[in-house]
Amino acid sequence: METHEERDAYDRLRRRVLWTMPSGLYVVGSRSGDRFNLMTANWATQVSFDPKLIAVSVEKTAVTHELIAVGGVFALSIVDREDRAIVRRFTKPAELDAEARTLNGFPFRTAVTGAPILEQAVAHLDCEVRQTADCGGHDLFIGEVVDAAFSKAEDTPVLRMEDTRMNYGG
Repeated sequence: METHEERDAYDRLRRRVLWTMPSGLYVVGSRSGDRFNLMTANWATQVSFDPKLIAVSVEKTAVTHELIAVGGVFALSIVDREDRAIVRRFTKPAELDAEARTLNGFPFRTAVTGAPILEQAVAHLDCEVRQTADCGGHDLFIGEVVDAAFSKAEDTPVLRMEDTRMNYGG
């Protein structure tokens, strides 16, 4: 029979192993009606070649979850490695200044779907939700890429989780 201390030790070990998995760090844009949000996320990946599908995992209690679930769209802003400080600005719901077209003071534009994209993103993927999978405390939104573009040179180094001192999950 396993003791409480053994379970805790295993849980800490499992978390450290999961943290070693390489992952990017992105800003997910969501919209429903006149409500916009940008949220830092690292659980994003391509899940299909044909059709081109991107999956993002979003905590069920997050504003972004509500906006994607209702609005049916999301955009993934791929962040320049030099802009690593940006991701700390989007860990809580973003404040919209509609007149200045900023979220938390950062300029954005709307994608084809209407989801917000950071103006200074290296590139973006604009997606329409095709499926949602319940993953416990998160839902996995699977979106088909309906638009994609580079805003900076293709060889611009992009942000990865290990470029920051942030960690999430495990």
